[in-house]
Amino acid sequence: MALKTLAPAMMKKVLFLASLMLAASAHAQNVVGNAAEGAKLVATCQGCHNMGGGYRSSFPEIFAVPMINGQNAQYIVDALKEYKNGNRRFPTMRAIAASLTDQQMADIAAYYATAKGQPIK
Repeated sequence: MALKTLAPAMMKKVLFLASLMLAASAHAQNVVGNAAEGAKLVATCQGCHNMGGGYRSSFPEIFAVPMINGQNAQYIVDALKEYKNGNRRFPTMRAIAASLTDQQMADIAAYYATAKGQPIK
């Protein structure tokens, strides 16, 4: 009798744990950036981020644009995700980030993390 009442409860626990493991493994898959692919995607970025030190955009408001050559790749990915989800609030960057996939973000970050002047293979 005890086995019959335990079986459904045990089955629920097993299914719950299996679904948690599946979700964790899907979430844990890291996207690896490819600098050569990123080089193909940065034309829009370079219009502002490659203008030299002290560049300020004037639309939609005056905003100091950071130079991102040599920046840590994870920092760039995190920043792009924050623009995409609205935690960072600059309309131009939000629109650009919203159009990027996680892979594209990683590729762009890999490109910019490469030291300036270093050839991209």
